[in-house]
Amino acid sequence: MRVIALDLGSKRIGVAVSDRSGTLASPLTVLQRSGRVRTDHEAIRALVEEEEAVRVVVGLPLSMDGSIGKAAQAAIKEAEALASVVGVPVETLDERLTTVTADRMLMESNMRAQDRRKIIDKVAAAVILQTWLDGRDRGVID
Repeated sequence: MRVIALDLGSKRIGVAVSDRSGTLASPLTVLQRSGRVRTDHEAIRALVEEEEAVRVVVGLPLSMDGSIGKAAQAAIKEAEALASVVGVPVETLDERLTTVTADRMLMESNMRAQDRRKIIDKVAAAVILQTWLDGRDRGVID
């Protein structure tokens, strides 16, 4: 069972994919926003088909107090629109601090800041996906 996770940004979309057993998340790619949501969603649909994913998990940028702010509202709206395009279930998952976690991981590997910026989005997506996979294994997520 392969799952794709997305870290939605205004300029880029980080994409991660699980292995076939649904155990391990790996960064896949970073999609540059085209300026057209439909075009971006079609690119994601193509990745879902190519990777034979059965679900998409979208990072939900809740406020630090857990409330739903403007960014989270936008992510929910985009996840709903994406669901009508990709042909598999789409759900959201709290992504607070995933970019911070991803950046720390990359810094610990002694990667230069310029190089980190190129891949941070897909690494953040992998953190989101690994959180989802681990939560599912513990029975926290259906």
